[in-house]
Amino acid sequence: MLKSSSPFGKREENVPHSILNSAATQQPTARPAAQAAPAPQAAADTGAGNRLIVGPDVRLKGAEILDCDTLVVEGHVEATMDSRIIRIAEKGEFNGKVGIDIAEIRGTFTGELNVRDQLIIHSTGKVNGTVRYGKVLIEEGGQLCGDIQMMNKSDAKPALQAPRIAQS
Repeated sequence: MLKSSSPFGKREENVPHSILNSAATQQPTARPAAQAAPAPQAAADTGAGNRLIVGPDVRLKGAEILDCDTLVVEGHVEATMDSRIIRIAEKGEFNGKVGIDIAEIRGTFTGELNVRDQLIIHSTGKVNGTVRYGKVLIEEGGQLCGDIQMMNKSDAKPALQAPRIAQS
């Protein structure tokens, strides 16, 4: 058996003996595993803040998502949301109304999408509906359909502003 670590402790998997032997005899690659090529991510994501991940077999319906800095959709979500970052995985689906700073779409978005900063549609991404954006990047193969307009600078104000404190 092969033992490996995960954030939830050690786990054991049944792996055929031939696979273990071939893996042990392979030469290391020039790039260490910790530096494997990461998937492109939005530049503004620092990894900090509140993060909600909707897993691949999860369906979230009729929700209003609040106080979430980053939403990662791997399953199916029907909701409204005003936040910083949304990432829709290749098999993820989001239906609803979103006000967001950065949207990174690899799966499917249907509804109203207001992106104050940057909309990134990867080659597997599909966006359909009413779309407003500050900047847009669409990889070859990505789809953008519906009522699409670029936002004015006055429309692209940040969603999460700190409350103003009156000075005396």
